[in-house]
Amino acid sequence: MATFDTTRTHYGSATLASRFFNLFSSALAGVVAWNDARVTRNALSGLTDRELDDIGLSRSDIESVADNTLIR
Repeated sequence: MATFDTTRTHYGSATLASRFFNLFSSALAGVVAWNDARVTRNALSGLTDRELDDIGLSRSDIESVADNTLIR
């Protein structure tokens, strides 16, 4: 005996909602990443050259650290 599911009346609406929330999540993640980089940049910029040297950084490394692209 075969059965047919008729409980879903709006096919594809879950996909549309999923796309919307994925877009919203991506935008929110971008804002969070930007804010983290900004906070890191401001904190490191507030250190003296000696303090930066103590943690193994120089002024020119601040941007790389904030953007998470520093390779050592």
